[in-house]
Amino acid sequence: MSLTEKISNDIKEAMKAHDKVALEALRAAKTAFTIARTNKGAEAVLGEAEEISIVQKLVKQRKESAQIYSGQNRAELAEKELSEATVLEKYLPAKMGEAELLRVIKEIIEKIGAKSPADMGKAMGVATKELAGKADGKEISALVKQLLG
Repeated sequence: MSLTEKISNDIKEAMKAHDKVALEALRAAKTAFTIARTNKGAEAVLGEAEEISIVQKLVKQRKESAQIYSGQNRAELAEKELSEATVLEKYLPAKMGEAELLRVIKEIIEKIGAKSPADMGKAMGVATKELAGKADGKEISALVKQLLG
């Protein structure tokens, strides 16, 4: 079952359970999927990597909004955003541990033959593609920089 289908089914469950937070978060994801599918030049069906990327973007937006609301002393809005982020995070693959992430990045660097900081762009391109949804971009970048620097 694709992520789109799973979210559609979970929207129905959230409606039955009268879970407003989950319903709002899942509807936002479904809308984002629809927009991505209808963009000019897009495929009629989204791939798993695209779906995960969209959900990651939504989670990141929710967390950034919560941070802004917290800074403005709007705790109720920040809490709502964090609750929605938590709902959406359930649809993302499990995050990698730092040791496993380091191992995978070392393998990628060896595979492409990167040796210096000048090769960081090449390494980051491959690493972000391979680790999509499994690790945060900032973590990947920091480890690649550390290993090549």
